[in-house]
Amino acid sequence: MFSFFARDIPPVQRQYRDRREAGEELARRLEHYADSVAPQILALPRGGLPVAYPVAIALKAPLHCFHVRKLGLPGHEEYAIGAIASGGIRFVNQDVVRETGISGEQLQEIIAREEEEIGRRERLYASPAPLLVEGRTVILIDDGLATGSTMRAAIMAVKQKSPGKTVVAVPVGSASTCESIAAEVDELICPLMPEPFYAVGEWYADFSQTSDEEVQALLEKAATAFQQGDGASLHGRSHG
Repeated sequence: MFSFFARDIPPVQRQYRDRREAGEELARRLEHYADSVAPQILALPRGGLPVAYPVAIALKAPLHCFHVRKLGLPGHEEYAIGAIASGGIRFVNQDVVRETGISGEQLQEIIAREEEEIGRRERLYASPAPLLVEGRTVILIDDGLATGSTMRAAIMAVKQKSPGKTVVAVPVGSASTCESIAAEVDELICPLMPEPFYAVGEWYADFSQTSDEEVQALLEKAATAFQQGDGASLHGRSHG
């Protein structure tokens, strides 16, 4: 069961001001999870963090980075041929690999480079709150869905940890990609699916790069808010 639009809230028809405004829009559409026991908010860094922060605050939930890296086509790095995630999860679009003629050696070089970056970010963006996935509602958030390769790797990694429910929430995305991703999760929420769809960044007035410092600051602010909201005791309880 999935929904592209949450309940009676109409779809978005305009460009977002920035990632924070996009996150505030998602928070409205995820209000039905406010009564859940500490849903886990997993943001895909770095652009997913400013989007996920308002959601974590609204739901009084812990915020974590979930480390996934796109495998970019050599010379055209924005075009994803696959993705990898923490825990050794790999998603490779073999059709694209065959069509572009990428050799096995080239592919392994790309994977090794991105695994090194995941390791760096895991050290840099460590969250003070434990990540509890088994039996919990997990909400995966990014700033948009284009090809969906990165999100698919994240979904694969999360499902290996036996969540109770897997939700994907993004402010904007390709309709075809959203439909494909929705079939892999319990719920998908995407308020804006423009046609034609060319790039995520076109639907933000400000789509400037998110810095390491901004990610760290948001994680710290979210952790403080969670603790002050008695999140520590909620986090330790199980469902039911």
